[in-house]
Parts: sequence; C-alpha cells; structure tokens
Amino acid sequence: MAEAEGKEEFGDDTGLGEAEAELVQRTRKSQVYSATRETLFSKKTTQTRTHALSLDWVFGRNPELPAFSLQDHDELVVLYAGAHAGVIYNHTSNSQHILQGHCHPISCMCVSEDGRWIATADIGLKSTVMIWDSYSGIPVHTMFDCHPKKGVIAMAFSSDTKHLVTLGAEEVQLVCIWDWTHETEKPLWFTELNPDYGFHDYIIFNPNDSSQLLSRSESQVLFYSTARGILQHSALMLNQMTNAAGSEYDADIIAQPSPEPSAAVGTFGHSVFHWREPQVVTATTGGSFVVWNVMNDFAADQDVLDKRFWVTDPHKHTKKITAFTVTDSCFVTGDSGGNITFYNEQFILLNMYTGLHLDAIVSITFSKECTEGYLQHYTLTPTPFIFRNFVVSTCSSKVVHVNAQKRSPQLLLDEDSEPVHAVACHPKQPAVAMGNHRGVLKVWDYDSKVIVCSRVFETERLIQCLSFDPQGSYLAVGFGSGAVHILNPKTLQSDPEECFHFSKAGIHHITFSTDSKYFATADAGKAVTVFWLQTDKGGLPRWMHLGRYQSHYKPITDLLFGVHLDSPLPRLLSLGMDRRLVEYDLENSDIDNLLILSSERIEQSAVPMCMTWYPPLSAEQFLLVASDQYKMKLLNSTTKMCRKTLLGPTYGSPIRKVVVLPVSKEPQTNSYYLAFITEDKVGLQILPLDGNPYKSNALICHPTGASTFTCSYDGRFIFTAGRSDCTVLAWEINLNALEAAAALGGKDLEPYYSLLEGGRDGKFFREMEEFFFFCQIRHQSIDSMEKRKVSNKIPLSEVPSLMRALGCFPTEQEIEDMQNEVKFSKYEETAKYVTDIDLEEFIKLYVNHRPAFGISIDELIQAFHVLGDDDHKRAPALQRHELLEVLQARGEHMTEEEVAECFTTLLGLNEDDEEEEEEEKEGGGEYSLQCAIPEVISMETFTGHILGFPSSAERRSTSSPPK
Repeated sequence: MAEAEGKEEFGDDTGLGEAEAELVQRTRKSQVYSATRETLFSKKTTQTRTHALSLDWVFGRNPELPAFSLQDHDELVVLYAGAHAGVIYNHTSNSQHILQGHCHPISCMCVSEDGRWIATADIGLKSTVMIWDSYSGIPVHTMFDCHPKKGVIAMAFSSDTKHLVTLGAEEVQLVCIWDWTHETEKPLWFTELNPDYGFHDYIIFNPNDSSQLLSRSESQVLFYSTARGILQHSALMLNQMTNAAGSEYDADIIAQPSPEPSAAVGTFGHSVFHWREPQVVTATTGGSFVVWNVMNDFAADQDVLDKRFWVTDPHKHTKKITAFTVTDSCFVTGDSGGNITFYNEQFILLNMYTGLHLDAIVSITFSKECTEGYLQHYTLTPTPFIFRNFVVSTCSSKVVHVNAQKRSPQLLLDEDSEPVHAVACHPKQPAVAMGNHRGVLKVWDYDSKVIVCSRVFETERLIQCLSFDPQGSYLAVGFGSGAVHILNPKTLQSDPEECFHFSKAGIHHITFSTDSKYFATADAGKAVTVFWLQTDKGGLPRWMHLGRYQSHYKPITDLLFGVHLDSPLPRLLSLGMDRRLVEYDLENSDIDNLLILSSERIEQSAVPMCMTWYPPLSAEQFLLVASDQYKMKLLNSTTKMCRKTLLGPTYGSPIRKVVVLPVSKEPQTNSYYLAFITEDKVGLQILPLDGNPYKSNALICHPTGASTFTCSYDGRFIFTAGRSDCTVLAWEINLNALEAAAALGGKDLEPYYSLLEGGRDGKFFREMEEFFFFCQIRHQSIDSMEKRKVSNKIPLSEVPSLMRALGCFPTEQEIEDMQNEVKFSKYEETAKYVTDIDLEEFIKLYVNHRPAFGISIDELIQAFHVLGDDDHKRAPALQRHELLEVLQARGEHMTEEEVAECFTTLLGLNEDDEEEEEEEKEGGGEYSLQCAIPEVISMETFTGHILGFPSSAERRSTSSPPK
C-alpha cells in the first residue's frame, strides 16, 4: 500500500536498480500515490462530465450510519452516506466529492486509523465492497459478492489497515476477514454464526492485536481470534456480575447461545477493546458497563474469556447510552440526551460536554490532530488531558463539529431524517423546494448550495407534493391530510384564507395552468379539485374553489394542464389506473360546479402511469402517455385517437413520471429531450420517439425507490427524491454525452436489428423476410396462375396476419392502432392515406408494438387465477362452458363460428371432423366441440393440449443454463 508521504523518499533515481527505477516511474504517475490531503478539494481540480447524467450533489444523509471526521484543522471534512453513495463533504469550501459505485443502499462504512482509506458496502443481492483513497477520491479495490445473499451489515479495518472484516446480513450470518491489499476472491478466514446468538450488526478489530475481534447483537457479545490459524469465536453469558454497590451474581462464559441478559443490564450496545488491559468493555442500554478479562488466545482446554468480570453502574449516566468508543486512554459515551462523556479506565468521570442541543447520539469520531492541555471542569486539580476535536452525528441527521478545548459546537449538516416525497423547481430561478413527512419545507439555491428559506408546518405533516406556478408567484403544497396551502415562494408564508381543506384524502398531484389562473389537485379519494384565481372586492387576487369531482374509480396517476389548439384557454386532463383519460370543462364550470367534458378509455390491458404534452415536432398536437407495459403512446390531443405506439425505455420497471426538458441552447444537440424516472432509476430520452433503444439512458438514483423528480428551469439539472432514504439527489445533464451514446447504436435500422433475436443475420430475420414476401403472394391469391407482381411492400390488410405469424398476437383494437399509425403517417404532409408498408417500416412497427418482454407463463397463470375456480388449495381451472362463454361474451368477444374455427385449427381437427362440427352446430350450438375440448381445463391443459406450448418439464429440460 503506497502512502502519499512516501513519495518524498524517491528524490533521486541514481543508485536504483532497473526494476526499482521502473517502479518509481509508475508510482509517480499514480494519482493515488501522489495525492495529498489537499488534492481532493483543490481549486485547480475540475470535473469532466463524461456521462449523460452525473451525480452533482446529495441533499440529506442516512441518519442510521455514522459521520466520520477526515480533516479538522485547516479544513473541516467529514464522510457520510446518502442513498447509494458515500459523500466526502468539505464544510469549509461547501463542496462535495461523491463516492459513486454502489447499486444498493450503503449499509455500512469504515475508515482506516490514519484516515487515508475508506471502505463502503451495500446490502442486497450482488452486493459490493469498495475501498477508496480519501485523498484523491479514487476507488482502489472492489470486492464483488462477498456476501451474495444479503450483503454486508458491518465491517472494520484492522489497526494496520491490511485486513478488512465484513459481517454479512444473511439469516445465518457469515464473518469474513479479507486481505484487501491483494487481488483475491476468497477471504483469509471466515466463520458462520448461530442464529440463536441474535442478529449482529457491529464488529471491530482489537487495535492492539489484529488477531482478535468482537461483535455484538442486542443479547450477545462474541469474541473472535485467529491466533490458531482459523477464525474461532465464543459467546458470553451473564451468570454473575458485580455492580457499584458490590453485590455479586453468577458469571460464566459459554460457547453456546445464551439467554437474554439481566434486566438490570438491559440490552448490549457497542463494545470496545481496552487500550492497555486484555479486556472487552460493553456499554448497555441500562447505562452500565460490562467488562470481561480476555485470555491471550484460544486453547483446547480453556475459555477465551476469564470468568471474572464486573458491571459498573456510574451514577452520572441517567440517559440511555447510544454511542460508545475509545480515544487516548478514555472511554467515551454519547447518550440519548445529546451529551458526550469521557471516563478513565476506572470509569471515573473526566470530562463531559453538555448543552450541545443535540438529540440521541449515533456516532462520535475524533480528529487525527490533537492538543495537550489540562482538565479543570470535572477534576479537583488540573489533570493532563489530550484534547481532540470530534464530529458527532445524531439520529435526526445532524452532524456537529465540536472544538474540544473551546467546548464550542459548529453545525456542519442539519438534514432531516424523514422520507422525502415532494420536490419542485422554481420556473425562473436556481431554486429547488423539497418537503418531507415531518412537515419540513426547505428551498435551496442549487447553484450556491445554501438554504434560501425554510418552514416547519406546525399543524400539518406529510408533505406529499409541491408545485410552483409558471410565473413563480405561488408555491402550492399538498399534505397527507388533504390540506392544500398556497405559499409565497420567497417567505414560505401563507394567508389563512388560502389554506384549503376540501378533501380528507391525501393530495398526490398539484399542477398549475400555463397562465397561472387555475391550479388543480388530485387526491387519494380518486377526485380532482380545481381552484380559480379571482379578484376580491379589495382588488386583491384570491383563489376560489371551482369544484371537486370524483372522476375515476381507481387511483389517479397524473394530472396535466394544457392549452386548446384554437384558443388560449386552458384545458385540464387527469389520467387514472382505471385506464381512463378525463378532460374537464373549465370554460362552462362555475363556483362549486366542476363539469366533465369527456371521459375515454385509452388502454385495454395496460395501466397508464403518466402523461405529458409532446413537443411541437409535427403539425399535429399529441399527448404522450406511458404505460406499465413499457409502451409510450402518442394520442391526438383533440380526438384522443392513438396515432403511434412506441417501445419505451426498459430499465427494470415501467416509467412512473415524464417531463419534457426546456429547449436546449447547445448548438450541437437536438431541440427536445425527455426526462423520466422508473421505480429506482432516472433517465433521459432523445426526441422524437421512434423506439430506438440507444436513444435513452438511465442509471440508478434511489435503490429503495424514487418518489418523484423535477427539472431545473434551464434544463441543467434533474432533482430526484427518494422515499425512505431521506435524500434528494441533483443530477447534472450532459446532452452531448447522450447524443454520442445514441450514435454508437448505429444508423437507420441497425438499432432495430439488435432487438430481433439473432440480429440482422439471424434465423428470425430470415423468417420475417420469408413471411413478408409470402404475404404478397397470399394477397395476390395463392391459387392464381397469373404472373406475380413483385414488390417491396405489402398492403396494410396483411399486417395482422404477418404479426401473428411472427408470434405476436395483437387484439383487434391494437390492430386498428397499427393500421391507423401507418395510414395517417404522412397525412399531414401529403393529405393522403398510406395503404401499404415496406419491410423496413414493418420491422419498426413490429419492434414497437410487440410485447416488450413477450408473453410470459406468469401472465397465463394470473389469468387462470382471475377466471378460474381457485379455492387456494388446488390449481385454478375453468369449466369448458365457462371458457366458451368468456371467449364469446367478454372483451373483444368472438362469434361462435370464430371460436369453432380457432379450436379446429389449434386442435388439428381434420375435414371430416369439421363437417361433423357443421352438422352439430345446427342442433348442438356451443357444445359442437365437446368431444375435442376437455370438460375441465387447467392451465397446463390450456397451454399444452390446446395452444401447443411445451410443458414445464419440457421447458426446463430444453432451457439453457443461466449465464
């Protein structure tokens, strides 16, 4: 491991061997080797953005993880975690360096004794452990799948920083010790913990002996040793203890799980090793300390820990101990009252920091620099003492730096530890507002990274949504109680007359009209409420309640204002999970009388998730709607006709919200772009939409789920709000990088060929060509003997047959949408309908309209659970007459002749059978197929016997092994 200070040793290359000289040249070029404490936040350092989206700032932090002090004197620098990133924050220069590389929430962090090396780990499947150089911010080592089932819950460096111990979050926890300075995929030592020991979430090395470790759960402390060449551990049991009054109880150490400790002790907190004596000290929630004498190593015939120990109960501690550590021959505790207390090795009070105005302490970390002085406050005579400044983090996400000698606290971070569900950007200024579930509203200047104003709502909680009006004159706040407040954006104050309570259900959406004369809300009661700006008798503008209408029977997914084509009057639309698009008649509505203009079903099976107005890329005005089937549809804004269906971004979950970015001022880029979020990702999409998968880009923003997002008025930043991670992330946009990545996907049809199985040279494409030209022959009549007219196009009437031949089975409505898409594709330019389609156009049509991930067996199973008799004890099944009734009476119902024709084809009945069926139809009706169709139809029967799909066993036997 190369330390930065060591570079001065190589002042002259003379006298070195050839190998040594080569090593010198390599290390001099290394950014890690040459880095110093000043490197990371050097004023000369400029970051080059090479990605379409780059994480620029983290607002908030994870309150459950500690904050570490990295620098103290010249600059105040601390380390903490926010969502899936580590943050090195320089309070002096108000700047951040973000340690970005995890795909899951960061679950634990640790720092080496000298502060040079940082380790971060996440929790979840395919978790990673990353080691960073704190001087340069560069990752120097990454370990994949250390604990593949659940990830890492705790870890620590050894005192010499050579070893790293990781504690897994599995049901049967695994403890691993790694030599991370070497490339290795296996730990040096590992051991499994008995689940009866409880769930351990804390582990450390002995700073005086790296062969010893300890971990703890609420009910058990474990001691580990590698002295015998393997990792052994032993548990402790409280059978005897001695308290401050001298009362004795039984004590013992056992290798088996122990019962709960004594009620007098409480549950176990953090444990530490004594700095001089071979002892382990554990702080308990009862305000006591448990001390064990530790033997040197494991022996076959002796216990690891001596049976003699005591519990001391200092009277000074009246609060619950929440943090416990060691520094400079002192035990240091933090309690639930925000007090920091120093004890000597006899647990005599030496020093105490009170009046810091903090809540429960989560962590205490000390500066590497120190000052010698004398204690005077809590000792009879001045006592020599080593003063180290320290950083304290609390359960409410506050981070405070304390000057140990001056006893003065300095607030570094004052974040909130509540979920964030609301964020909105000012339409004309670099300001972003964010509100959390504690009723705290803050407005940040995202250029200078300072809070402009804030407010804590006393009577309301659960801020659910925020919205600025287009002029920036109002800020609307929606609460979980159903209340709506209209605030002054500069002061965040509101007039009591502009605090509305027209709903008891939580407000989920707020939006303003483009002229700022209307605003509307959508609540959890599936209703839309509209407010109208009017002038009162005194000439002052006042918001009036126009009306509330329960226009949907399922939750509302989006709410949108627009402008009519032939007039500047605003229009309002709402979109619901009931698949209905509702437009409201604002022009004819009156006070307390909101009217509906239209309500149309726009989907058959897909659930619409969000909508926005499509930019003016053509003469026709479109409404863009994204669904849970990874499709994006363009609807004519007037007729609501589906004019185009396109494959949307497929990044693990459907799009949940979309926003068109402001027009870019960069001459090298296109004019319009789309920003979106999925369940856990944020992304960009180049417009116009065409289904090209390379025109979109996304990355993980909040692994535990993103609640909403907003874009800055100038299109430079996207702000995403996490739900449970209590953070808002600012993402800088680089459109040139987005365009460059799209160009790598190829031109013309190359991106679409990549979406076909086998690509341009694959078997599927050859079959598509053959079917395409067969459709030409079919259209000209297969039995015709006349000379064929060879063409590169087929009529639109052949598109449904070609789609079905390729394994895509659209509904009649979807077929109509396909034909309309092609038919009207050039109508605005030529005023003529398109009646045929070539192979290239068909490939685009096929890629965009087929199911994004095909038809899965799970969908069929779900259908049988819905339609069949399911008593939860056996597999669901349909009676024969029920299946025929469903086909002929529900959805796009089929005629009896169509049902008979389909089953005849599927079951391979011969012509004689068909003639018998025709005879039976005259007198037998729907029972004409009773001989061929089983009376009881299970899912396996339907897929295997009727549809001809392979059985589950066949699919397993023919499936290839996972890669």
